[in-house]
Amino acid sequence: MANKLRSFSHSVALLKVHIVFVTKYRHPVITDEIEADIKALTESICAKNDCILEDAKADLGDKDHIHLLIDLAPKVSVSKLCNTLKTVTSREIRRRYAEQLKPYYWKPVFWKRGFSAISCGGAPLSVLKQYIENQGYDD
Repeated sequence: MANKLRSFSHSVALLKVHIVFVTKYRHPVITDEIEADIKALTESICAKNDCILEDAKADLGDKDHIHLLIDLAPKVSVSKLCNTLKTVTSREIRRRYAEQLKPYYWKPVFWKRGFSAISCGGAPLSVLKQYIENQGYDD
């Protein structure tokens, strides 16, 4: 997990976001295999969008949500990326594990509506505020 600025065509950026998706009705359906498939699908989608999936882990105790840590490209909106991730992973997981999910879902759903997205990484806010407030002063 690198905390280096990444260069893009007209910008440099270090944008880390922690995203959480929850299964519909919080059904405990995320197994090791489903987690691995979600991770692989997410990695592929991120790569196509100039983003990097740095980590992914489901809560295998509750089996009802997954945490993703993504290094975001500045051209990508969090909501658009989340929409794509949820749409593709839901469709593929439902297709690949139809029999396993049949007792839980009778409609074409996998994820609960919405998501959690929290910015992270870099300096703590207090350090950043102090840095901004001290602009223009000699050290």
